[in-house]
Amino acid sequence: MKIYTKTGDEGQTSLFAGGRVNKDHVRLHAYGTVDELNSVLGMARVHPLDAELSQWLERVQMELFHVGADLATPLDAEASWVVRVDAAMVEALEHEIDTLEAELVPLKNFIVPGGTPAAATLHFARTVCRRAERWLVTLSHESEINPYCKQYLNRLSDWLFVLARAANQRAGTSDVVWHSPRTQTPPTES
Repeated sequence: MKIYTKTGDEGQTSLFAGGRVNKDHVRLHAYGTVDELNSVLGMARVHPLDAELSQWLERVQMELFHVGADLATPLDAEASWVVRVDAAMVEALEHEIDTLEAELVPLKNFIVPGGTPAAATLHFARTVCRRAERWLVTLSHESEINPYCKQYLNRLSDWLFVLARAANQRAGTSDVVWHSPRTQTPPTES
């Protein structure tokens, strides 16, 4: 199979279940940003990272293919072969958030993205996830979408925040506590 088809040379692309849309269609922004997020997670995984966190990240990368396929396939399309995002995927993220939060020092202040290279990349991934979520909301105004996709991306950004903190803690690196450059005394540790 060739990687190029030349069918998109005029600025359109095909959806999974058929039909063509312009490459600047909001649906493509939504699942394209999910694809971008997946690439950023791949970047996070090349940095030294706790084995458990790396395994969770790999699973989420695989799940993001389901999210992308779900978004690339209108709900009313006849495409039973598309694995849709479901409650179990959302619940797995929630369970892992709860597990990690139990081992983390409770936050007393805002933290600045940073710490280890893996944690900094996870913070970046969180912001890409939030952008994907915004595109998803925009798409939902014009098309019916799987509500679990919204829940999944919303939970995933929280998961990425907690994962970044856990990556720092497990590497023995403190979170970077935010303090205003306009105040005299910085806040205490996170």
